[in-house]
Amino acid sequence: MPTSTPPPRRTTIYDIARTAGVSHTTVSRYLRFDGQGVRDSIKERISAAIDELGYRPNLAARAMRTRRTGRLAILLPAGEAIGAMRMLVGATENAHTHGYQTEGVTLDGPAATLAARVVELAESGMFEGVLSLTPLLDSPPGTAEPTTPVVVTAEYDEELRAIGELADATPIAEIIEGLAAAGHRTFLHVAGDRSYPTARAREQVYLDTVQRLGLTSAGVVGGDWLPETSHQAILDLPADTDVTAVVAANDILAAAAVHAAHERGWDIPGDMVVTGWDNNPLGAWLSPTLTTVEVDYEELGRRAMQRLIALMQGSVPPESGGPVASVLWRASTGGHNSHQPAHSRTGGA
Repeated sequence: MPTSTPPPRRTTIYDIARTAGVSHTTVSRYLRFDGQGVRDSIKERISAAIDELGYRPNLAARAMRTRRTGRLAILLPAGEAIGAMRMLVGATENAHTHGYQTEGVTLDGPAATLAARVVELAESGMFEGVLSLTPLLDSPPGTAEPTTPVVVTAEYDEELRAIGELADATPIAEIIEGLAAAGHRTFLHVAGDRSYPTARAREQVYLDTVQRLGLTSAGVVGGDWLPETSHQAILDLPADTDVTAVVAANDILAAAAVHAAHERGWDIPGDMVVTGWDNNPLGAWLSPTLTTVEVDYEELGRRAMQRLIALMQGSVPPESGGPVASVLWRASTGGHNSHQPAHSRTGGA
């Protein structure tokens, strides 16, 4: 059966620059100012290249001449980063309050070429600023900086693993401090996949805090995001274990720990308390409801957009305003951080 022919690739200012033998910034200046400030000989080469390649700027060219579009581009990670979508909501909200419209953009392709493509996006004249919610590698040597403001808030790496402010594990310390104040002395950490900066950070804060407070750690178990791993870790605890507090790297691991404890006849939070991270909506419907950490992704998006707008206006962005993650104390720790741990268990192994 006949095969469809893919549409031809759109001609870019980089194509024109290569054909004319000039830099892409010269082509951008030619289009933005109708050739003003460009030598006649170079104008002729650019014009010839445009004709040869069939380049039609249309809206982009008009936007370049006016330099005002009222539009901002938000570059999203390729894939399914749910947190990035919530950051998009916050960034868009902030942009609207300043009179800008936003457009979410995803650029596919290898990370090595992404920075150059963002420069091209910025120089298209379609946007007054670009906010990248995905990290960008350094541009190749000799690449000119875009004249349109670009702000990179690298909250995710190339594999959609949270970094930057999203990897701040400070709330783990708050959880352990609260449980220690309630009388808990022996802790267990169910770690996440250590290829994730977030998992490594939560594990390190756990270890540092337990040591700083003179508490006992029964160990760090796991090292993946599989609930089966957490479930088995609780089943493997001896019947007379001193562990009364389990700090899990996310809510799925925490839920599996609760399930295993119930299988052993242990009461949560009477015999053992369990905490998670992420504020998964299901955590509020578990029995008992799950103590967790909520990350305000919308606020991260608002802060990132504020930095871009400040750069566009030539002003200093406001202070960040403090941490974006907070502990939600629920029933799995007694509803708050003042639960007194039990010293004996009614169930066996």
